[in-house]
Amino acid sequence: MKKWRKGIIFLVPLILCMTTLVFIPIKEALVFEFQNTEKVLAYLPLKKEQAFKIKYTHSIHLSDVVESYQITSDGQIKQYELMFEDFAVGMPSEAAEGELFEEKDGVYYIRNMNRVFPHFDLRTGKVRANHTVIFNGTEYPLSNDIEPGTWVRVKFEKINLLQQLKGANILDK
Repeated sequence: MKKWRKGIIFLVPLILCMTTLVFIPIKEALVFEFQNTEKVLAYLPLKKEQAFKIKYTHSIHLSDVVESYQITSDGQIKQYELMFEDFAVGMPSEAAEGELFEEKDGVYYIRNMNRVFPHFDLRTGKVRANHTVIFNGTEYPLSNDIEPGTWVRVKFEKINLLQQLKGANILDK
């Protein structure tokens, strides 16, 4: 009976500890969650101050658009650059105050952007947009992990082990 009690005294805290570890958010990541449900579909392990890009094909003029972002020191998402090839519906024709509009080799850039968001929503392209995350020079099509046409909320946060297991690590492709 005494051995049994010692076993329980050891086992109960161990189970509580392990259960707690599963649910405590520990991994910083750029999270793609289903709508705004907190259900993680995919994530990109990322730290504060790191940058990433999202590339897609514009639905009207069918050329690439690249949006460049960085995670701020307080965990917000800052858009700092936009690159596009054609002026058309939905594309800016000038820079906002404090931003720099440039044209180089037929490509247009808006630089020095300082647009900060806690999150942004994105509907992944169903027909031709082919939304792609670019991280450290490598491209990761979101369609590998997220059904085309899905509305996702993109945000930076810490996720727990259970969320990591349920969501797809974009870098694993």
